[in-house]
Amino acid sequence: MIRLKQKSFYDDALGVNCCVRRAKRSSVRLPALPRSGRETLDMKRLLYSLTTASVTAAIFLAGNNAAGASDKQTLDPAQNTAEKGPNIPAQDDSQKEAKSGPTAKVNVDSQGIILKGYDVIAYFKQGKPVEGNPAFESTYQGATYFFASSADKADFDKDPAKYAPQYGGFCSYGVAMGVLASLEDRPEAFAVYRGKLYICGNQEALKAFKSNMDSNIVKADTNWRLLAGP
Repeated sequence: MIRLKQKSFYDDALGVNCCVRRAKRSSVRLPALPRSGRETLDMKRLLYSLTTASVTAAIFLAGNNAAGASDKQTLDPAQNTAEKGPNIPAQDDSQKEAKSGPTAKVNVDSQGIILKGYDVIAYFKQGKPVEGNPAFESTYQGATYFFASSADKADFDKDPAKYAPQYGGFCSYGVAMGVLASLEDRPEAFAVYRGKLYICGNQEALKAFKSNMDSNIVKADTNWRLLAGP
């Protein structure tokens, strides 16, 4: 009885093994991906990774460039100021240039008044700026001059070219540097040199102009012929 049971047990085990082997043989196998297909997929993944890395790097570099440009703009004004030297006043928008003749150009205000209404004769006679009086006025080369007295007006009318400021009343140092610059506030920065009146936009510009007077006058004379123009 025991032997029969053992035989039945072995038969069952053999039957199970046969079923397993048949199931394995009958299992459906998916076709393997061709080598060329795997390579194509790998290449696409590689290209995708490279593209993503490139875009990230471009965004990073663009951010750095923008920050660098901002820093440069912040630093440049100080650097430019150091390189430019003395401060040269800029031409005011409210001022106009009056012309009289083919080469005349003068620095006047919106009413055509030169030297902000100061007496040009006072620079020669008194050695200082003196405010003129509209009651005593003269016109020369398109500019209106005010004088502190009738005597100053008479002196000017006798020889206006002798007393008129050089370079049409523009900043003399600015003209030496090749630009037409206006005057700041009162025209107190001046020099009478060899019988001619030179006005500068401020004391700093006057100091620079007087540091090498003869050389700056030569430069200004040359530049004025170009700046005055026809």
